[in-house]
Amino acid sequence: QVQLVESGGGLVQPGGSLRLSCATSGLTFGSYAMGWYRQAPGKERELVAAMITGIITNYADSVKDRFTISRDNAENTVYLQMNSLNPEDTAIYYCAAGVYLMMITGRGPDYWGQGTQVTVSS
Repeated sequence: QVQLVESGGGLVQPGGSLRLSCATSGLTFGSYAMGWYRQAPGKERELVAAMITGIITNYADSVKDRFTISRDNAENTVYLQMNSLNPEDTAIYYCAAGVYLMMITGRGPDYWGQGTQVTVSS
């Protein structure tokens, strides 16, 4: 059974940072592209960042130069470092695993985590 479990969300002030983690089990981690999506209230879920291997990455324009996706294949874990957070980053953040081209072209991943809330507010 595939499981993706996010952690690290919470409340942070504008300009602050958070690091999300996603621990996975039940899948061959190194064979999957990993990504982070988010869904804000009243908005569609969007891809924030995706990574295949340790080199090729894709970021939404709104988070470029602020967010960094990384992965530890030995720990089967993917991370999202979020810096310079602003209220528009408030959303539920979802970890995902799938095929890289499917994810970056909007066709979605194969597996989802349950999500973790990130709230940016003073």
